[in-house]
Amino acid sequence: MSDRHHQLLVHGATFAAVGAGGDIRGVPGGTAPDGLFVRDARHLSRWQLTVDGAVPEVLTPVTASAAGTSAPGTDTGVARCVLVPRGGRQEPPAYTLFREQAVVDGALVEALRITSNRPVPTTLRLAVTADADFTDQFELRSDHRTYAKTGAVRSRRVLTADADGPRAEIRTRPGTSGRAPHGGPAQPRPEGVEFGYRRGDWIARTSVTSEPAPDAVEETGTGARRLVWTLELDAHGSADMALTVTAGPHGAPPRPAPPRSPGAALAQLTEAEREFTSAVTPPTGWPELAAACTRGLADLASLQVPARGPDGEELSVPAAGVPWFLTLLGRDALLTSLFALPYLPRLAAATLPALAATQATEHTEGRVAQPGKIVHEVRHGELAHFGQVPFGRYYGSVDATPLFLVLLGAYTEQTGDTALARRLQPHARAAVGWMLDHGGLTSRGYLVYRADEGGLANQNWKDSPGAICDADGTRALGPVMAAGAQGYAYDALRRTAWLARTVWDDEVYAALLAQTAADLRDRFQRDFWMPARSFPALALDGNGGQVDALASDAGHLLWSGLLDKEYGEAVGRRLLEPDFFSGWGVRTIAAGQGAYHPLSYHRGSVWPHDNALITLGLARYGLHDEARTVAHALVDAATTAAGRLPEVLAGYEREAYPAPVPYPHACVRESRSAAAPLALLTAVGGA
Repeated sequence: MSDRHHQLLVHGATFAAVGAGGDIRGVPGGTAPDGLFVRDARHLSRWQLTVDGAVPEVLTPVTASAAGTSAPGTDTGVARCVLVPRGGRQEPPAYTLFREQAVVDGALVEALRITSNRPVPTTLRLAVTADADFTDQFELRSDHRTYAKTGAVRSRRVLTADADGPRAEIRTRPGTSGRAPHGGPAQPRPEGVEFGYRRGDWIARTSVTSEPAPDAVEETGTGARRLVWTLELDAHGSADMALTVTAGPHGAPPRPAPPRSPGAALAQLTEAEREFTSAVTPPTGWPELAAACTRGLADLASLQVPARGPDGEELSVPAAGVPWFLTLLGRDALLTSLFALPYLPRLAAATLPALAATQATEHTEGRVAQPGKIVHEVRHGELAHFGQVPFGRYYGSVDATPLFLVLLGAYTEQTGDTALARRLQPHARAAVGWMLDHGGLTSRGYLVYRADEGGLANQNWKDSPGAICDADGTRALGPVMAAGAQGYAYDALRRTAWLARTVWDDEVYAALLAQTAADLRDRFQRDFWMPARSFPALALDGNGGQVDALASDAGHLLWSGLLDKEYGEAVGRRLLEPDFFSGWGVRTIAAGQGAYHPLSYHRGSVWPHDNALITLGLARYGLHDEARTVAHALVDAATTAAGRLPEVLAGYEREAYPAPVPYPHACVRESRSAAAPLALLTAVGGA
C-alpha cells in the first residue's frame, strides 16, 4: 500500500487509512482499502466531514507527526490536516478547520477545531456522516471473489442520554464563545450512534460518540447516519469538538476506554516506542543506518498484536504488516524476532510461546495442519470464523516449523535463558517430529510441500502462484522441495541437537539430530547444485528435477550455513553480479531470465528482509565487502523514505530512477522490513 493515496495510522491490532482530508469514503478498488480496521473487519467504512452541507477543501493534506522518539516522517502518531471552504481569490475562507486523528487499540479518536475568520458572529452547521459495513478484509482484496453471507443482519441505533443527565458544552478558547443551542422540554438527547452486525454467533459493533453530543442524528437513506452540530461562533471565535469511534470486534477481550484526544493517544504511542528504541544504541558512525534502525524500532512498537501462550498468558507479538497482514504470521514473526534478537530478545520470548500455543496437534485437511506443525497464519475475521477462508488457523507453510526451532536455539544461546527451552521442549520435539515425518525429511530426504487447492499453492516464503519456477518461467509441478527451507531445516536440526545436549540432557537425541543434519547437507549439495551454473537450484520438483531459476533463496543457504565454504563463496559473489544486484538490493530472480519481471511479487522484485538474510549470510562466509555493499544499498533505499523500508521494492536498476520504484501492493509497514536494519547492524556493524 502506498502513502500516495492514504495515510496509515497503526496501533496494535488496529489501523486506520484516511484520505488527504481525513475522510474515509469506503470506495472499493485500488491497491488497498480505506477505513478503520480491527481484527480483520472494517469497523468504519464512511467518515465524512461537511460544513454547511459542503465538503471542505484540503488546504494542508493529512500528514502525521512523530510519536516520541520516532524518526522524522513517521505516521505512527497524530495525523493532522487543515481544511477551508471552497472559494476563490475574492472570497477569503469564512472558516478554517483544524483536524487531528489518531488510533489506539480498538478506537479512532479525533479532535476538531473550527475557527471563524469573520469579524462578526457566525452560525455554522457541522456534520459527520458515519457508517460501518463490517466487511472482512478478504472481501476487499482485488481477487474478484465473492462470499455468501446468509442471514446477516445490520442495525443502527441512536445512543441517548437520560433527559436530566449532563450535556457537555462545547469547549471554547479564551475570549470566544461556542455553544450548541438547545432547550425546550426535557427529552432523550442523542449522544451518538451505534452500528451493529450479526450473522449467527458472529457479533460486532461500532459506536460513535462525541463531546459535545450532537444536536441530532439524521438518517441519510443509505444506512449511514449523520451527526449534526449547530455552532454559534463569536467574531473570530473558535469551537473544539472531540469524537471517538470505538470498535467492538467479535471475540475480542474487553478493552479499557480509549483516550479522549489524539494527544492522549500520542502519549501511549510515545511510551510504546520509547520501550523499543531505548533497547538499541544507534551507530554513530553511520547516521543513515541509525535512522533506519530507529524508524524500524518505532514501526515494530506499533505492530505488536495480542496473543496467548500455552498456559493462556497474555503476550504481544509482531504482526506481519499493514494493511493486509495485521495479524500473527508464523514465518514473519519468527524472522522479525531473529533479526531483533541481539537487541530485543523480548520479541522472541513472546513469539515462541505464542506459536507453541497454536502448534497443530492433529491432522486437519482444510488447514494443512499436521501434528507438530507451526502455524502459518492466524485470522480473526468473519470469513475465517465461518470457514469461508481457511486462515483462522492455517498451517500452509513449510518453513515456519524449522524457523521455530532456529529461534528457540538462537534465543537460548543469545540470552543464556534455558527456562524457555525447557518449557517448550515438548513443542520443539513435536516440531522435529513433523519435519522428519509429515514434513518429508525421512521419506523424501527434504522438507516438501504440495499445493493447497483452497489456500496457498507455494508454501515457502515465495508463496505467490508461479514464484517457484524454471528460468523460463515454467512453474514447478508436483510436490516441491524449496531450497531455502532445506537450509532452515539444517540449521534447526543443528540448533536443536545443541539444546538436547546442553539443556535437555539427551545425548542420544542430540547425536541423532546432528547426524540427520550432516546427511541433509551432503544430500543437498549433491541434488541441488547446478555445476554448469555454479549455483544451487531454486527447488526440486515432484520428480526430483532441478527447478533451475537463479534466485535469491541461495543467499538464505549462506545464512543457514548449509553450503560448503567453496560453494558458499561462489554463491555470495554471484549474488552481487549486475543481473542480481539492482543497486537497491538483490533481486528475487536474476534479470535476463524469462521468469524475470521487475514488478512481480517474487520474480524480480527486491525484498528488504530477503536482503537482510543475504547480508547475514555473506558475513557468515567472510564476504564482508559484499555484505557491506548490500547493507549500504538497503540503507540508501531507506533514506529515500525517511528511514523506512517497505515490504518489497520493484526490481529496476538504480540508474533508472533516483529513488527505488515502489511495488504497488506492498505493505508500507512490515515487521520483517522494520527489523531488517537491525540485521544489517549485526552483519556489518555501524561504520
